[in-house]
Amino acid sequence: MIIGVPKEIKVHEGRVAITPAGVMELTRRGHQVYMQRNAGIASNLPDERYLQAGAILFDTGEEIYAMADMIVKVKEPLESEYRLIREGQVLFTYLHLASDKRLTEAMIDSGAVCIAYETVMDQHGALPLLTPMSEVAGRLSVQQGAKYLEKPQGGKGVLLGGVPGVQPAEVVIIGAGVVGQNAALMAAGLGANVKLLDINLNRLRYLSEVMPANVQTLYSTEMSITESLCVADLVIGATLTVGARAPHLVSREMLKGMSPGTVMIDVSVDQGGCFETTRPTTHADPIYEVDGIIHYCVANIPGAVPITSTRALTNATMPYVVRLADYGWKEASGRFADLRVGLNILNGEVVFRNVADSLGLPFKEIRW
Repeated sequence: MIIGVPKEIKVHEGRVAITPAGVMELTRRGHQVYMQRNAGIASNLPDERYLQAGAILFDTGEEIYAMADMIVKVKEPLESEYRLIREGQVLFTYLHLASDKRLTEAMIDSGAVCIAYETVMDQHGALPLLTPMSEVAGRLSVQQGAKYLEKPQGGKGVLLGGVPGVQPAEVVIIGAGVVGQNAALMAAGLGANVKLLDINLNRLRYLSEVMPANVQTLYSTEMSITESLCVADLVIGATLTVGARAPHLVSREMLKGMSPGTVMIDVSVDQGGCFETTRPTTHADPIYEVDGIIHYCVANIPGAVPITSTRALTNATMPYVVRLADYGWKEASGRFADLRVGLNILNGEVVFRNVADSLGLPFKEIRW
C-alpha cells in the first residue's frame, strides 16, 4: 500500500501523523510511505530522518493526495483539501464530523473511506487514539488558563496557586474524563482549589480516592454548575459524547453571575463546544471576550506542543496504521472491532450513528 502523509495546514499545527520510526516499520513490511517535505519539521523531525527511514519525499500535498491509497493526517481536512480526496481513498485522521456539516458533506461527496481517530474504541470502551491528545489538552488547558488569568492578558490577575497568606485560584472543570482528570491533576499540582464535575458517580468515586486533597468532586447539574461558576477564576469544559456534538452545559445567561476576567477554556470545541458562547479560535488568535469573560477555544490545543504531541499520538496510532496497510481497510475493519467503529463515512454514506444524529443526516448501518 502507498501511505501518504501531507503537511498539516491548520494554523500553527506542528504535529505530523507518522514519525521516522513509523516509516521504517511500514517500509519493512513492504509498503511505501510518501511524505510531503517539511511535514515533520515543527516536531523536530527533519526530512533527512524520513529519508533514512525509507520515505519518499514530495514537494506538495497535491502530489501526496493524488498517489496515496491511504492518507494519514492529524487534523481534519480543511476546505482547500476537500477536492484532493478521492473516491475509494482511505482517510485516517481526527475528523470531528459532528460539529461540521460542510466537512461531512464534502467527505460524503468524495466517496472516500473516512476513519476517525476519535471514534476508534477498544473492547473496554476506551478511546485509544483520543486519549493521548486528551491527556495533552487537559494539562495544557491549565497552563493556558494560568497565562490568561494574568492581568496583561485580560484576566483578573490571579495566581493559580496563590502564595502563603493569599487564597489560591478556584478552578472548575466540567467533565471528569481523560481531559478533566489531567486538568485537575495539573491545577491541583499548582496549588489551586479544584472542583471536578461529572454525571458518572462511579467515575467521581474513583477520582475522589486518587485525586489530591485540594480536588473536590461534584455531581454535575445545572444548579451545581451555576453555583460553581459564580466563584470560579478558571473554567475548563471537558465533556465528550463519542462522535456526537457536545452539549451546551454553560449558557450565556450563566456568564452574568461570573466575575469579569474569569477565563473559560473549552477543550470540547472540536465537537462543537460545551459553552453556548464557544466559537473556534486558533493559536494565532486564541481568545475573545464575551460579557467580560475571557474565552480560549483553540480547536487544536495539542498542536502548541508538537514535539510532545506527535510522539504521544503516533505511539497510539501506528498499530492501527499498520493494520490498515497490511490488510486493507475492509479486512482490517472486519478483523478488528475497534477499527470498525472508527468508520464514519463509507460509500458516500454516514455509518456512525452519533454523527448522523448530530447533523440530521441519514444513517447507514454496516453489516459484516
